[in-house]
Amino acid sequence: MMTCFDIGGSTIKAATADPTHPTDLAPLGRVKTPLDDLEAFCTAIERQVLAGGASASAPLAISVTGVVDPVSQVVTCANIPCIDGLALAPHLEHRLRRLVFVANDADCFVLAEALAGAGRGYRVVFGAILGTGVGGGIVVDGRLHAGAGGLAGEWGHGPIAATSVGTPPLSIPRLSCGCGQVGCVDTIGGARGLERIHLHIWGKHTASTEIIAGWLAGGEQEARSVEVQIELMADPLALVVNIIGPDVIPVGGGLGTVRPLVERLDHAVRQRILRRLDRPLVVPAGLQGDPGLVGAALLARVT
Repeated sequence: MMTCFDIGGSTIKAATADPTHPTDLAPLGRVKTPLDDLEAFCTAIERQVLAGGASASAPLAISVTGVVDPVSQVVTCANIPCIDGLALAPHLEHRLRRLVFVANDADCFVLAEALAGAGRGYRVVFGAILGTGVGGGIVVDGRLHAGAGGLAGEWGHGPIAATSVGTPPLSIPRLSCGCGQVGCVDTIGGARGLERIHLHIWGKHTASTEIIAGWLAGGEQEARSVEVQIELMADPLALVVNIIGPDVIPVGGGLGTVRPLVERLDHAVRQRILRRLDRPLVVPAGLQGDPGLVGAALLARVT
């Protein structure tokens, strides 16, 4: 058995798992993520390992927000300042005297989906995250493609968002992104992106959950906002398909749970790609619950 973690900017979730049966998790609970105190952060990890009763030789694996360089193992994580710029795995290995695996949360999501979820049985799986923002990851032949610097699958970034979409055409402003670029898909995709689109069209500050609920209830304004967002996301996602050739694209994050939205995005993407498919390509994630923990558990099996 091993201890696995899913660490975000607010919460550390932990569980014990057998890498050969990664979906059979034994939860260890959650604690608040120490953001500015490295000692407190490491202590929180250590306490969960001890609470889970892992043997002295058992590894631990972490799914974490941010970018993890596969060579240096340095984490770039603005959300958790105390580990930003730290080679987290070696640091924890030295402290806890056990093997440590660390990967980006989107990579852990797609690894979980590829080996135990909607991507199971497929050779090339691209995982798309539509949460607060937009992320992604790539698994080929059961292994993560980490990319140089830990940057692969990041279809949410780069100045590629369209500036005119919809029928009738609607002008879309190029918005500044947290990555430093302007016009990223991340600024108009995901939950916050849907809210920005709705505000731009209708001048209303509305939560994404309310926009989705209104759309599903037949609201015309909400339908227009969702239509615009789907068109804005479909072009760059179709480009991803043409470049890497995924067999399937499981969608995670909050918007990924809205099946009608995923179905509309799938239809829009398949209209734009070179490959002709008579089956869904963009699909809801197959795993419910804790794909980050499942993906972390799988790291020990595939790394």
